[in-house]
Amino acid sequence: MATRGEQTRSRILDEAKNVFHRKGFTATSVNDLLAATGTTKGNLYFHFSGKEEIGLEVLRREQRKFLQFLDETLQGPTPGAGLDNFFRQALERNRRRDFVGGCLFGNTALETSDTAEPFAAVVKEVFAAWIEKVARNVEQAQACDQVRSDLPPFELAEMIVMTLEGGIMQARLYKSELPLKRSLETLRQLLGLNS
Repeated sequence: MATRGEQTRSRILDEAKNVFHRKGFTATSVNDLLAATGTTKGNLYFHFSGKEEIGLEVLRREQRKFLQFLDETLQGPTPGAGLDNFFRQALERNRRRDFVGGCLFGNTALETSDTAEPFAAVVKEVFAAWIEKVARNVEQAQACDQVRSDLPPFELAEMIVMTLEGGIMQARLYKSELPLKRSLETLRQLLGLNS
């Protein structure tokens, strides 16, 4: 059972994630975090050294959750069905947020890649692992003749991730699922996905 301090720390991270996801790391102030968490400045600084530590911990926590999401959703009776399941779950994940906030990792890549190396480093790890997991699935699907095999699995996995990120960004911009749905349908066609 978590101690009261662990519960407080976890609550701060949960609420901070929502603020960072919506406003970004740079635009979020300590006062924003205090308002969102309902905690005092003293309590916040008891648990964290500052906004950067909170931001990095949020990214690391979300990294673990996202990699678990990938492991769970890239599953199916066949590798092709696993890819299709991942596509459907990615759409549903964004639909549940009403297309607000987009992808925390994509947002952070754009915001911090030139200015905050510790944040960019975590995001690089996320994208590398994401592409690797998708590439393994693509390779298996190619071996079963469920997706096109004229391109290397890694290149197809990169295309999947980049197309998905673009679709998420457009869905966020227009507050509509249509850009993401079109991106996913285009991916299915380009891959020749036969799950």
